Amino acid sequence: MNARDRDVEGRARSARPRDGLGRPLEYGASGVERQPEGVVRSPAETVREAQRLLDAGMPFHAHEVFEDAWKSGPEAAAPLWRGLAQLAVGLTHAARGNAVGGARLLRRGAAGIEGLAGAPYGIDVPGLVRWALELAGRVERAGPAVDAAREAPRLGGTS
Repeated sequence: MNARDRDVEGRARSARPRDGLGRPLEYGASGVERQPEGVVRSPAETVREAQRLLDAGMPFHAHEVFEDAWKSGPEAAAPLWRGLAQLAVGLTHAARGNAVGGARLLRRGAAGIEGLAGAPYGIDVPGLVRWALELAGRVERAGPAVDAAREAPRLGGTS
């Protein structure tokens, strides 16, 4: 049994490797490199990195990129980044086979960004809302896990 993993500040942090959907693997297993936490990026860099991760079928990791933007960016942009993080987590849950949680988070994220005006940072908000609501309905009806890479949205235009 391993002693509880801690980060440099003494907070509990699992050092177990993770798969592409963020699920913990056994110690010593080969996993996907984690996203570094607390990275400050420009909005364009955030969108570019999150899209790369979504396209690679790694929405859990994209959620961490959005979370960094939400926590480090201006307060006025927080609803956008928080909503996008929720969409990415919703896709993560749907890909893991959790239809109820996936649909719930997809709908919550869509509601969080739905009222945002324009196309902040080139993000197709109306298209993402449509994508999230359509996927949430499909996940609820179909039940089994979805392919995260195939279902990944286009942030600057839906897939």
